[in-house]
Amino acid sequence: MLRAAGITKSIAYRTLFRDISLSIDRGDRLGIVGPNGAGKSTLLKILAGQLDHDKGEVSVDPRTRTVLVSQLDTFEEGDTARRVVTRAGMQLAEERGEHIEEHEAEVTGDIILGKTGFPAELCDKDAATLSGGWRKRLAIAAGLASARDEPDLLFLDEPTNHLDIEGIRWLEQMVSRIASRGSGAAVAFVTHDRTFLERVSTRVAELSPMYPSGLLVVDGNYTEFLRRKQEFLAAQSERRRSLAGLVRKDIDWLSRGPQGRGTKAKGRIDSSHERMAELVELKERDAASVEQGSKLDFNAGKRKTRKMLVAEGVSCALGGKQLFTDVRFSIGAGDRLGLLGPNGSGKTTLIRVLTKQHTPDDGSVRLADPAPTVAVFSQKREEFPPTLRLRDALCPVGDQVVFRDRTIHVTGWARRFLFKDQQLEQPVGSLSGGELARVHVARIMLEPCDVLILDEPTNDLDIPSLETMEEALEDFPGALILVTHDQAMLDRLATTVLALDGKGNARSFASVDQAVAEAEERRRAEVAAGKQQAKAELGASAAPSKRNANRRQKLSFNEQRELDGIEAKIEEAELVAGEAESQMQATLADPRFATDHAKMAEVCRALEAAQAEVKSLYDRWDELESKRARLAAGEQA
Repeated sequence: MLRAAGITKSIAYRTLFRDISLSIDRGDRLGIVGPNGAGKSTLLKILAGQLDHDKGEVSVDPRTRTVLVSQLDTFEEGDTARRVVTRAGMQLAEERGEHIEEHEAEVTGDIILGKTGFPAELCDKDAATLSGGWRKRLAIAAGLASARDEPDLLFLDEPTNHLDIEGIRWLEQMVSRIASRGSGAAVAFVTHDRTFLERVSTRVAELSPMYPSGLLVVDGNYTEFLRRKQEFLAAQSERRRSLAGLVRKDIDWLSRGPQGRGTKAKGRIDSSHERMAELVELKERDAASVEQGSKLDFNAGKRKTRKMLVAEGVSCALGGKQLFTDVRFSIGAGDRLGLLGPNGSGKTTLIRVLTKQHTPDDGSVRLADPAPTVAVFSQKREEFPPTLRLRDALCPVGDQVVFRDRTIHVTGWARRFLFKDQQLEQPVGSLSGGELARVHVARIMLEPCDVLILDEPTNDLDIPSLETMEEALEDFPGALILVTHDQAMLDRLATTVLALDGKGNARSFASVDQAVAEAEERRRAEVAAGKQQAKAELGASAAPSKRNANRRQKLSFNEQRELDGIEAKIEEAELVAGEAESQMQATLADPRFATDHAKMAEVCRALEAAQAEVKSLYDRWDELESKRARLAAGEQA
C-alpha cells in the first residue's frame, strides 16, 4: 500500500533519521516504537503525506484514503463532539467535489460516534470540557469520519494516551477490525504501550540510531520483536568484538615502516581504514543501545513507618455524581498501590483527597505523626513557557542542582536524562512530548519524599524510559501510589490494586488481571441487560400495532408476515453476535493467535457480519413499523 525509500529528515541542528526505508502492506497492524526524540511522530506525518521530507521517496496510490490522528487533540472553540465529526465528514465530501447535506453528514457522524462508544449525553457537550480519554476517542472518531469510516491507511500517534483500560480494549478491537477488512486496509501507530503492542501488532518497527539503517522491522508481535532485537544486538556486539581484534592487528601492521609492510600494500591499507571506520560506527550504535533509558533514581526520604497514610471510609461526589464510596486502605514503606478505573471515575479526585487538597464528603485521611513528605507527579503537568531554555527548565536556580545531598552541574543532570549538551540552550517549545515528560521527571526527582504519588506518569515516555522508571520504582523504599492505564507497569509494580468502577464503587484486587476481568464481566452483563430492556420497549410499542394489524391491513401480506417474524430473527441474530464477540475476546487474549493473521481476520469478519445483521434487522423493523404508522395515519385522515 505504501513504500518509503531513503527517507531523511532534519529539524533545526539535528538529523532525526537518515536513509530509512519502510513498507506498509494490506492488513498490516504496524507498531512504531523508539526513544523519545527519534522522530517517530515526524515519520508518521511524512508517511501520511502531511510533512515534507528532505530526501527520499514515499510512494502511495493517490486514491488511497489516508487518515492521520495526531498526538495532540485540538478542536475549535465551542465545538461539540457531534459538530466535530459532522464537519470532518463534510470536509471529505468537499475535497472530493461531492455535495452532501449537513443532516446526512450528521447522521453518519452519529453512527461513527456510536461505534467509538460515545455516550449520547456527551455528543452535544463542548469538546474542550471533555476528559482526556473522551477527547482522544473524539479525535479518532473525527479521523474515521473524514474517510466515511473506511480509511485505507490509518495512522495513529500515541492513541492510547489518556485512554482508560476499557478504552484501550475498544481501540484494540477497532484497529483489528479496520486492518481485517476485506478491502485490505492497514493501520500504523506510534505507541509506548507494551500491552497494546503485544495484543495488536502484526509487525513492529523501531526507529533508533542503534541500527545500521536506523530502523529495525520485525514480523510478529512485541514479544517476537524483543527476541529478534536481542539476537540482532548480540550479533552486532560480537561483530564489534571481532572487528576490534582485526583493527588491533591492522594498527600494529600500519605502525611498521613502508619496508616492513611490503610494496603491494595499498589494498590492505584501504581495507584497514574501512575496518576502522566500521568499528567506530559499531561503537556508536552499541553506545546508543545502552543509553536508551534515562537514569532514574527517585529521591526517597528515610521514613520506615508501616502506616504513613490511612484512608478510612472515604466517599466523594462531584456535580451530583457519586465517584467513590467507603474507600479504605493503608500504605507504608515498601507498599505499592495501583489505582485503576475508567476516565471520570474519580482517580484524580481521590488523589486530591489523599493529599488534603479536597475534603471528602464522608470518611477521613490520616497521616502518620510527624506527617510524611508527599511528592505528586500530576498528569496536568506544569506548563513551561515555550521560549524557556532547557537549562532553566531542568535547573530553575543557578547552574547546579542538589540531589541526595550531592551537588550536580546542570550539564551532568541533563545527561542523566539523555539530553545532549547542545540542547541546553534549546527552547522547551521545540522538545518532543517524551522529552518534555523527562524534564518533568527530572524536576520531581529533586524532591525527597516518603510517599510518591504518580498520576499518569507514562504519557509520552518511550519504552526504555518506562522500563527504567519501573526499575527505579521497584527500588524506591518509600510508599508509592500509582495511577496509570499502562497495564504492563501495573503488573510489574502494584502489590495491591484499588479499582474504581465509575459508579461509586471501589474494590481491592490482588492483581490487574482480576480487576480487568471483573470489569469486563460487569460490562457484558450491563450490555445484555440494556438489550433486554430495548427489546421489551420495542415490543411494547409494537404491541398496539399488532393488535390493530388485522383491522388496518395496510401492509402487504409478505410485509406483515416479515414484521410478525422479525423479533425472533433479531433474538437469533443477537445470540450469534454475542457468540462472535466472545470468540473475538478469546482470540485477542490467546497468545497463540497473536501473529495468526488468518485467524484474526476470520473472527473479525465474523463479528462484523453478525453485528451488521443485527443492525440490518433493527433498521428493517423500524422501516416496517414506520410504514405501517404512516399508512394508518393516512387511513384515519
